[in-house]
Amino acid sequence: MLITRAPVRISLAGGGTDLPAYYEQFGGVVLNVTIDKYFYVVLNVCEADNLQISSSDYRTFYRHNGNEPLLWDGDLRLPRAILNHFGVNTGLSMFLASEIPPGTGLGSSSTVAVALVKALSTALGMHLRKDVLAELACHIEIEKLGEPIGKQDQYAAAFGGMNWFEFRQEGTTVTPLRLPPNTLQELESNLLLFFTGSSRSASGILRRQSTSSKHRDPEVLTALHRVKSMAYEVRHAFEHGDLCAFGELLHENWEQKKRFAQGVSNPAIDEAYALARGAGAIGGKITGAGGGGFLMLYCEETSRDDVIQALEHKGLKCMDFRFETMGARVLMNAGLSMPSRCAQPAWDSRRDDHGRTCR
Repeated sequence: MLITRAPVRISLAGGGTDLPAYYEQFGGVVLNVTIDKYFYVVLNVCEADNLQISSSDYRTFYRHNGNEPLLWDGDLRLPRAILNHFGVNTGLSMFLASEIPPGTGLGSSSTVAVALVKALSTALGMHLRKDVLAELACHIEIEKLGEPIGKQDQYAAAFGGMNWFEFRQEGTTVTPLRLPPNTLQELESNLLLFFTGSSRSASGILRRQSTSSKHRDPEVLTALHRVKSMAYEVRHAFEHGDLCAFGELLHENWEQKKRFAQGVSNPAIDEAYALARGAGAIGGKITGAGGGGFLMLYCEETSRDDVIQALEHKGLKCMDFRFETMGARVLMNAGLSMPSRCAQPAWDSRRDDHGRTCR
């Protein structure tokens, strides 16, 4: 048996500038941090000439006959695409489970990709660097599956901790952000996550945003440029311990984010956010692309209980969490190994030895 896990993240600044349609033209920056909510992959080798995938989150099961081509359409297309990449189509049982509901804006789909790549590469005796792990997950999701997503979620899940990511056409730079312990503890305590009670697919919102960026829609680009510049301001505020300034920037970020594409917010989200601000929250936003999922808020300690009470009375649920620093990792490997079957992968990880700096 082999068990891997990867963490989800909360995006603190710059979200949206990590989409290729934007960063390939202008360069993108994102500041995010991973939290102690994880996606798990459990692998077992079996003797049968087939493979099986079970997902507790989607309550579905897939069985593949090894004599047939392994395609990646329909249910569980992401794990099937990753298995195809590694050339594995028999002799494996895979179980997938998450600590959070899918489609809730914490980067869970890309966390799945990272945890799966970590599991399969480990089972095949491959030891991928964190940047290679992240980039391979990006390649499979964005290029192989055609998902209209960015790169921050895969990099966050692979590296763990709080990081400053710079996305450019020629590569990605990763800089860990090491805040003073008291600032980090205060930030962790004052950030709140509330489940709105609904999940959503971000694809439609992200496709509209990508199209607007490619066509240089003035309103969308103005909003994205401002979100990018605010990321530098948030980093400065963190490094100087000014968390109230971060809260105010978070509020402005939300106002700009609503200009990215139709559907980022809705009347129920707007009402909950106004209620939180009225109870003392300084700023906040819907995590991920928007439309549902988790509402993230920043409030000072004196307002924390009032904000929680106001939103829980409205029906939202506050989720406890802590920051984490490990990123994707193997939790257990009880001697599981598989013969390498990936003779000619569609993606050459050697290209990550050039043009990407991780410091």
